[in-house]
Amino acid sequence: MAITAVVAALVLPLVAAGLRSLGLAAFGLAGLAVSAAGLWWALSRRGLVRGLAVALAVAAQVAVIALFVAAGVLWVVVVVLALWASACFAGRAALGEDGGHAAPAEHRTPAPERPFVIMNPRSGGGKVGRFGLKEKAEVLGAQVVLLDPAHPQDVAALARDAVAKGADLLGVAGGDGTQALVAGVAAEHGIPFMVISAGTRNHFALDLGLDREDPSTCLDALTDGVELRIDLGRIGERTFVNNVSFGAYAEVVQSPAYRDDKINTILRMLPDVLTHHLGSRLTVHGAGTTITSPQAVLVSNNPYRSGDPTGLGRRDELDAGVLGVLGIKVDNAVQAAELLRGRRSSGLIAWTADEVVVDADGAEVQVGVDGEALSFPTPVRCVSRPGALRVRVPRHRPGVARPPSRLDWRRLRDLALSRG
Repeated sequence: MAITAVVAALVLPLVAAGLRSLGLAAFGLAGLAVSAAGLWWALSRRGLVRGLAVALAVAAQVAVIALFVAAGVLWVVVVVLALWASACFAGRAALGEDGGHAAPAEHRTPAPERPFVIMNPRSGGGKVGRFGLKEKAEVLGAQVVLLDPAHPQDVAALARDAVAKGADLLGVAGGDGTQALVAGVAAEHGIPFMVISAGTRNHFALDLGLDREDPSTCLDALTDGVELRIDLGRIGERTFVNNVSFGAYAEVVQSPAYRDDKINTILRMLPDVLTHHLGSRLTVHGAGTTITSPQAVLVSNNPYRSGDPTGLGRRDELDAGVLGVLGIKVDNAVQAAELLRGRRSSGLIAWTADEVVVDADGAEVQVGVDGEALSFPTPVRCVSRPGALRVRVPRHRPGVARPPSRLDWRRLRDLALSRG
């Protein structure tokens, strides 16, 4: 089915429009490139130029659609896109889970006797109170500390004090930044860590396969749980569970205005950040690869999924023992248009390394660590700590969605032609 759909997608335009289809396809691709260039100008310029760039990006797509309508082939474009989607779906189904990864091994261990849980009542719009997490955890024998938003507390110090008093498990109901701080203490003392998905986005909980809709189910780990051994990332002396970002995002979130007016702050600051008039000029080294003056760099605790639009922001593994590195370097509209090539673009560089060093042209560099805006002295060293964290999770949980197989058209052809 996959191969048939691909052949049909290639043949249909020739049958419906003849050799004209080649010119129409070239015009469509040119329209995409012009729109990408327009978006680059819109993000990197201000005032009248920004308005004209947005108009150009929109006009390019309107012109493409108008040409297809005038030529009477708009229906062909819709059918071709549907055929390509069908080909990808069928091809991945035919290859099964060939591209998947094994889940971390589960270890049955005794239930904790003195669990200690830190809860942020403001996280996730008040999920702690809405789901009665404090009361449910205390019924299960946990000691719970509610953070007071009016009086900021050092959660790492709270966790260390709890361990000194005999806690044999540390848990957090809060955002990923708080999770990371307490996870670092748990790893330091070799005791299990429990994640309660009470944050806003819960990226760490997602990659652990936890239920993000009902955080109270995470408390099942206290009575019917298993342990996973996963990696931690470390930047300087600080632990991260998801990622650290340098460049554009890190510079923007440092602005005092960002919290109250995100969109306008981004639009106001991006032109200077993207054209290197604001912020540090970065140099990134790792595993024999070097990037100079990228606009943005993301270093993650294990690499993020690629080649699957539905799985963006997910990691297939948390125990591979490497950092994922993604760098973006775009200095003009031509390079912006080239980003349409995805991972094959020269402006988008991705690799893995067990250690990454980020240097800058100043004494300090702005960094976003699991979503928190911080500053670090340069150069900044990021390392992977393989298997550093014992995570206790419920034995019964939704689990991590397995990634679809990577499309290998040569292998699909061999499968289709085989008689065995």
